[in-house]
Amino acid sequence: MALLVKNVCSSVRPWLPVAQTWDLNARRWVRALRRSPLKVVFPSGEVVERKRSPRKQPREAASEAHAQGQRPKQPLQMSPSHSPSTWEEAGLRYDKAFPGDRRLSSVMTIVKSRPFRDKQGKILLEGRRLIADALKAGAVPKVFFFSRLEYIKELPVDKLKGVSLIKVKFEDIKDWSDLVAPQGIIGIFAKPDHVKMTYPETQLQHFLPLFLICDNLRDPGNLGTILRSAAGAGCSKVLLTKGCVDAWEPKVLRAGMGAHFQVPIINNLEWETVPNYLPPDTRVHVADNCGLYAQAQMSTKASDHGGVCDRRFLKFHKFQEEDIETGDSKDWLPEIEVQSYDLDWTEAPAAVVIGGETHGVSLESLQLAESTGGKRLLIPVVPGVDSLNSAMAASILLFEGKRQLRLRVEHLNRDRSYH
Repeated sequence: MALLVKNVCSSVRPWLPVAQTWDLNARRWVRALRRSPLKVVFPSGEVVERKRSPRKQPREAASEAHAQGQRPKQPLQMSPSHSPSTWEEAGLRYDKAFPGDRRLSSVMTIVKSRPFRDKQGKILLEGRRLIADALKAGAVPKVFFFSRLEYIKELPVDKLKGVSLIKVKFEDIKDWSDLVAPQGIIGIFAKPDHVKMTYPETQLQHFLPLFLICDNLRDPGNLGTILRSAAGAGCSKVLLTKGCVDAWEPKVLRAGMGAHFQVPIINNLEWETVPNYLPPDTRVHVADNCGLYAQAQMSTKASDHGGVCDRRFLKFHKFQEEDIETGDSKDWLPEIEVQSYDLDWTEAPAAVVIGGETHGVSLESLQLAESTGGKRLLIPVVPGVDSLNSAMAASILLFEGKRQLRLRVEHLNRDRSYH
């Protein structure tokens, strides 16, 4: 009996290792499927590649891999990690800034200085929306600094050919940014030429025979706001005379909110050349609540307009003629008719001169208004209030001009329908 039991045990022992080995291999095969391997090996020896799909059951994974094996394989996308210093996608190369790279700092030093901007002919644009508006209007990009590749992918690929693309750390962009919350992308563009720009079709359809002339505007925030109002009112052109802040200064661009690429802007003009950018029959009106003649014609009390008006026109006292015989002196400032801003002044193509808050309008602007038959447009304010903000005054006058022009068109259409 003992011998029989011994023989039975000896006959069973060889099967134990086999059973354990098969069970171990089975578990390994199932565990491998749960890990979603790149290849699945079937008992028949067939090898099928499959994509990773976590949380799939073994049978589902196997059937899915088998079905995928029947489909044509898609070309693999190149991983950007193939090179630590370059990025390649859609035929574009992206340089990655190395530690201590001074390309960003050197470029930013140039574009943040007006003399360098004028000499190099470059401007700085920051933010995805502003850059997209510039590209759409035909501005020519030179360099892009970005912290994430996604920001470049959002831009039109055809606009990026030949442009230097440099990936930098977000901290580097933040150090040079003028924004409270930097967006991680900075573009260096060639200074736009209004003749070569492509303005939005909707904007072109709403252009009016209305022009804006900025005279000694030195506050960047005011100028940016004025440009937004000019674009919103449908101005055909904005002219900036010498003495104004640069229209392409970063602060003006930020306040303009894309208006630079919706209305033609001509910068740094001499007063002698201003008429060359206006239609021949344009009447130039001066927006100014102050002045000796405004006080005399619109108010019985000179003090109603405040002492600030007198202070502004002290600069004109040097322009006097002296009678040789009598020795008397008299002012020879241009005499311009004063009228309220809400009376009709758009019977011809009209240009409005907006002066700076500190110095007001210049003598040259008054002479131009007189020579073209323009008027001094007065916006009445409560006595004791010196004047309106330049941007606010410009907005009031431009949209009043738009209202008058719209009514004029409606009257013409009505008259034609009667005939």
